[in-house]
Amino acid sequence: MNKFGTIIMLAGVGATAYVLGAKAGRSRYAEISGVAKKVWDDPKVKKARKRTSKKVEKAAESAARKLGL
Repeated sequence: MNKFGTIIMLAGVGATAYVLGAKAGRSRYAEISGVAKKVWDDPKVKKARKRTSKKVEKAAESAARKLGL
């Protein structure tokens, strides 16, 4: 096979691998994002986020006072 034929064959194999990988990647991404959304919306996680947010606010206020801001 000459150089041109080899390049064409490699491009074809690469394009096929890309298309097949992209399809598999989309379904896996959808699966992972669905699970992440369920976890994020869980009532226990919401409560923990709220508690953490309050603690961060208090810490930021304390740091600002110490810095004289």
